Amino acid sequence: MRIVCSRISVLAVALAMLTVVPVRPSGQQPTFRAETELVNLGITVLDKRGNFIADLAGDNFEILEDGKPQTIRLFARGDETDSAPELHVGLLLDTSGSMGEDIGLARSAAVKFLNTLSDARDITLVDFDTEVRVAKYEQQNFARMVERIRSRKPEGFTAMYDALGVYLEGATEDEGRTILVLFTDGGDTRSTLTFNDALTALRASDVTVYTIGFLEHQSTGVRFEQRTRLTQIAEETGGQAFFPLSMKEISDAYDRILAQIRAQYSIGYLSTNTAHDGRWRKVDIRVRRADLKDLRIRSRKGYFAPFRK
Repeated sequence: MRIVCSRISVLAVALAMLTVVPVRPSGQQPTFRAETELVNLGITVLDKRGNFIADLAGDNFEILEDGKPQTIRLFARGDETDSAPELHVGLLLDTSGSMGEDIGLARSAAVKFLNTLSDARDITLVDFDTEVRVAKYEQQNFARMVERIRSRKPEGFTAMYDALGVYLEGATEDEGRTILVLFTDGGDTRSTLTFNDALTALRASDVTVYTIGFLEHQSTGVRFEQRTRLTQIAEETGGQAFFPLSMKEISDAYDRILAQIRAQYSIGYLSTNTAHDGRWRKVDIRVRRADLKDLRIRSRKGYFAPFRK
């Protein structure tokens, strides 16, 4: 399946991004869901040394929405592969002209990552330059995806925020855990969406994003701005940003990403707030276990409520 998406339809999606249905070809208007659904959280917990805590139970967690306690209805650990929710993976690959000096490393990094996630249910590849192209592959078709990654040549402008919006729109159909890895030099020169639009779309999703930034060939000022934005994109979702200079550093980043995926808890609850007002709801996560102190928790910071007129 291959879809080339118009930037106009992507803008409509991100500005109204509460929860949306899968990607549609250009010319069709997106529609929006308004049901009461389980609020899903991907949560990782680290000790003060940065080690992942992977042996917590459901009753070790306390979830507050706008300060009000919530009852956990779903709990699963990422290292329990038999009971963990299905894993869906997205790859956003920047193939614009600005990636000319880094495209070889980015291609190799993307292919290497594919070989680390044999338990993924499917992988959605979004490669982008001036256009945004989307294709989803099952496990048995990964070889075709590798061929597509290796065949892309850097050209055109960079529609990174549009590509992110398109992916998030399609990811709403995936049940389970969704991980997105973004390979880019960080710039955006073509999108209809703004950076703030992209953050709004991320806040409306339950996707965990990891960014791999190739910034070595950027000027100092540009490098600082792109590093800041890629870090914000990742941390908004409970993910992490990496800025490797070599395949060795990429391998180290993948080890860290895989460790986080395996240590991630999937927690779901039905909100006690039944209003369909589309408002932002702040979620606080606390861990209660006497032997654990000074913990750091990575997860999304809240979500937009469903909207119904």
